[in-house]
Amino acid sequence: MSVQQDKDNISLEWIKDQLNGFADLIDKTIVTSFGQVDLLYIKSVADSQILSRNVIAPFYEMENINAYQNYILTYPGSEEATTKDKAIELLLSGYILLGLKNTFCFFDAMNTEISGVNETSAESISQGPSDALTEDIAVNMNMIRRRYQSTNLKMETMVIGDVSKTKIAILYDDSRVDKNVLKELREKMGTLKVDILQATGELEKFISSDKLRILPKSIITERPDRVVFNLSEGKVAIMLDTTGYAIVLPSIFNDFFTSMDDKIQFPIVGRFLKLLRIIGVGMTLWLPAFYVTLTSYNPEIIRVQIALLISGSRATVPYPSFVEVLLMLMMMEFLTEASLRLPKAIGPTATTVGGLILGQAATAAGLVGNIMIILVSAVAISNFLIPLNMMSLSIRVLKYIFLFAAAFLGLIGVVVCVVGFAMYLCKQRSFGQPYFRLFFLDNLGKKKGGGH
Repeated sequence: MSVQQDKDNISLEWIKDQLNGFADLIDKTIVTSFGQVDLLYIKSVADSQILSRNVIAPFYEMENINAYQNYILTYPGSEEATTKDKAIELLLSGYILLGLKNTFCFFDAMNTEISGVNETSAESISQGPSDALTEDIAVNMNMIRRRYQSTNLKMETMVIGDVSKTKIAILYDDSRVDKNVLKELREKMGTLKVDILQATGELEKFISSDKLRILPKSIITERPDRVVFNLSEGKVAIMLDTTGYAIVLPSIFNDFFTSMDDKIQFPIVGRFLKLLRIIGVGMTLWLPAFYVTLTSYNPEIIRVQIALLISGSRATVPYPSFVEVLLMLMMMEFLTEASLRLPKAIGPTATTVGGLILGQAATAAGLVGNIMIILVSAVAISNFLIPLNMMSLSIRVLKYIFLFAAAFLGLIGVVVCVVGFAMYLCKQRSFGQPYFRLFFLDNLGKKKGGGH
């Protein structure tokens, strides 16, 4: 369990140099009348209670330094590090390095956070880890470092908010991150002046360079495994104290359709699931607009049987198809919002029963057609396929732009919106990275420094 300082050229200075950039690295020296001991450990993965009870307290109770050294050497659970790599590995795992005279001792003080860690609620998956980030930044760092045990994982801290004094941690892999992205982020964070900062969503808006954006350019996630995966891809993660979400940037269009389930499935299955989500986005944006177009402007495009079927279902509807679609979409929005605001015990039941009753009653009264009910249900289900809530909300809003264009210009309006949306995606940048590069993630991790 001990390592001589001259063995393999291990020294405190060398270890500190390897861990340079670790904002949670603690370097202390405790002194008594018979000697001193140097302590070096990573606060986020070492248990402070074990340190206080089993390392510091016995030091003040011992008669001499030799007795204390014998106590440390014979303590069960501690390990010996015979190489530089082993010494770093033990520190990253939660061990405490003790410098006693000319000897290094590694004391087992691993801290595994389980209390206060809840399961994910906004990004649930069928397989894989289920733990979520918490409102304690120290606990979050523990979960991240346990999954990412590398000396290249750097952590910078700062305080933002003249009143709230919110502590912020910036995480990145120094060997993979794009230095230009990191520089731009530091500049924006350095010039940020606010009184109160309480949520990651607020910070995401503050650091965004495009104030009139329609789509999100940074992922806000509650999953530590998503944070770790993106760190390994050369991205930057920002965590706030008092909130259980992290910001991942730069993020592109493709990122928002990736579920952590995709990393567990076979590659062909993962790509198929992502394709389903992209198809779902297309259905959400285009189905209501195409319904209005084919019903009111260009019924000759579809087969005669389908045109007659739609016309028959709308025989009793007293207003244009645009009003019919808008009415049902707004009712679906009301039900979705109600499900979020009602207590969890009754929310899903109340909104499900309410939706069924409203749909059936509206059809029976002749206010909407049967096909309209099917279409709205398909749109709602398709929108919920998107794994990240920020993109889902943006798509929910965008579909009304397509709907109004179809109502005023028919098929031409839909085509103009599709082309305009594609041009908008191609034009956008996320911290200098092309927003619409679909296979960006596949190449990012293979190139040092982000490969941009």
